[in-house]
Amino acid sequence: MISSDEMKIVMGSISDMSMEDITKVSEMIKMRRSMLGNKLLRTIDVGDKVSFEGRGGITVFGKVTKVMVKNIVVDTGEVRKWRVPATLLTKVA
Repeated sequence: MISSDEMKIVMGSISDMSMEDITKVSEMIKMRRSMLGNKLLRTIDVGDKVSFEGRGGITVFGKVTKVMVKNIVVDTGEVRKWRVPATLLTKVA
């Protein structure tokens, strides 16, 4: 995680960028987000307890029932199961 001073520098740099520069930065962000998601995906196993922010901003807790290529199936004990991207999940101890 970067410091708030570093974030201010980044935000200042973005405001001075051309459309071409913004496109390059956007692609880098997408690639980094994908890498972080894949890294997190490898750390989650069936049976792990996780949480995520559901619709309406409510924190939802559940148990992993299936790990797929891009998403994780989470059973919250309700009628339906949630299919959640790995990047939105947080492991609960």
